[in-house]
Amino acid sequence: MTPAALATAATLIALAPAGAHAGEVACIYERGVVVIPASVAGMAGDYILDTGSPDTQLHDTKAQMAGLTGTGVLARVLMAGLALRDRPVAVVDLDARAAAFPTPIAGVIGADLLAPYVVDISFNPCRVAIRRPRYAGRFRAMAVLPMGAAGVASVRAAVADGPHAYAGEMVLSTGADAPLRMYQKVAVAAGTSQPDTLLPYGERRATLRALSLGGALFENVPAGLLADGDGARLGVIGAPLLAHWRMRFDFPRRRVLLGKPRR
Repeated sequence: MTPAALATAATLIALAPAGAHAGEVACIYERGVVVIPASVAGMAGDYILDTGSPDTQLHDTKAQMAGLTGTGVLARVLMAGLALRDRPVAVVDLDARAAAFPTPIAGVIGADLLAPYVVDISFNPCRVAIRRPRYAGRFRAMAVLPMGAAGVASVRAAVADGPHAYAGEMVLSTGADAPLRMYQKVAVAAGTSQPDTLLPYGERRATLRALSLGGALFENVPAGLLADGDGARLGVIGAPLLAHWRMRFDFPRRRVLLGKPRR
């Protein structure tokens, strides 16, 4: 997003009515993640929209510029025509995550803010709608998948490396730039003596033989690793693979709907 476009978007956000129940905004699908214009604690900018992040985050550099100190703030959040008051936001270092973007990333909009809403995402063209359930409207779904435990968006999927196959819960993250990342507790990087290079922000990717999600089979999937386990979850499916569909994240009803993308 150019600085001029961002300034215009930020101005429109600032005019959003506080009682709005639904909103829609043009987004950018860039560097493998979904980015929307938003304002957190009065700081307008580009924010990664991440259905797989449990927390909303503000870049500590952005916070320091505004004179905010500490590891968290209660903030007013403006996004997609919605105005949310007194929302807890973590202040964290996002340098590693934001380094690849041509324009500064101000923070991350996480699943904690999205929990009361139905979130529709189209990747091409990029468009995000965030609505209360009664305002969500109809969605023509090719598949409906139940979400896992409360919190981030997650569903059951299956992976295979040829001789072995695993099925289990996987996080769906519109803010993850790799098609697939598996936790090291369930995956081993064969053929390399440097598995750390396959971790987030590492310079390498591996290939997984197959992934099955929502009745679709993906073969030879570019993949990476995750260092820390997350309960019984197998890994994280990122936006480059989710972009195969139009998506509805129905957080209140804990389900994910997969729709045919618009072309």
